[in-house]
This record gives sequence, structure tokens and C-alpha cells, in this order.
Amino acid sequence: MRLTLMKSKLHRATVTEADLNYEGSISIDPKLCEAARFYPHEKVDIYNINTGARFSTYVLYGKPGQIGLNGAAARLVHPGDKVIIVTYAEFEETEALKYKPTVVLLDEGNEIKLKTDTSGRWDE
Repeated sequence: MRLTLMKSKLHRATVTEADLNYEGSISIDPKLCEAARFYPHEKVDIYNINTGARFSTYVLYGKPGQIGLNGAAARLVHPGDKVIIVTYAEFEETEALKYKPTVVLLDEGNEIKLKTDTSGRWDE
């Protein structure tokens, strides 16, 4: 049996821009993508803390500090909104019992505040 678990997330990212005229995606600071183990074109689910909207798109590397929603997804956020950006992966049941997701907590300026390591412990 395969189980779908949270692979990683950016928690409380601040939306910096919303561009309706761009082909759909989310543009994320490459440093944040590396910290959260997000890959270009990887599917992400986005949860808007301000409005409760939930939607999916894919990752593109953006500029430093950027969390930019593009295309149709731009209608579901406003600059300044707080969002949670999550990826998932499939695991065998034995892998799932041992797996620890990567969680990256961000401050108001989209700087890393805390991050879990592979054991689930927090790094500063």
C-alpha cells in the first residue's frame, strides 16, 4: 500500500505579488525552495490563511524574497496575505512510519525563522 504524506512546506509565507498576466504558477525565492526541498515545476498546494482559499499550482524559481502568484491563482491572493505552501510524496507503509517532513517557518519578510531537519528537530 502507498500512502501520500506531506513532504515539505513553507509555513506563513507572505505573498509579495499577484500577477494575472503571467502564465500560471507560483514564483518562489530559490533559497526558500532549497530549504523546503521544492523543485522547479513541482506541484504545490497553497492554503491562504487570510481567506481560507485552497488551490494547486506548480513552482518556478523567483527573485530573492519573492512569493508571487501568477495567472489564475493571482485571483485567490493579495499581496500581504499569509499562505502555507505544501508538497506531498508517496511512500510505502514502512517508509511512512519513519518519514519526517521538512517544515520551514518564515518571518514577515519571508526569511527563514526555523526549519526542521530530517529527524524532525528544529534548526535556527
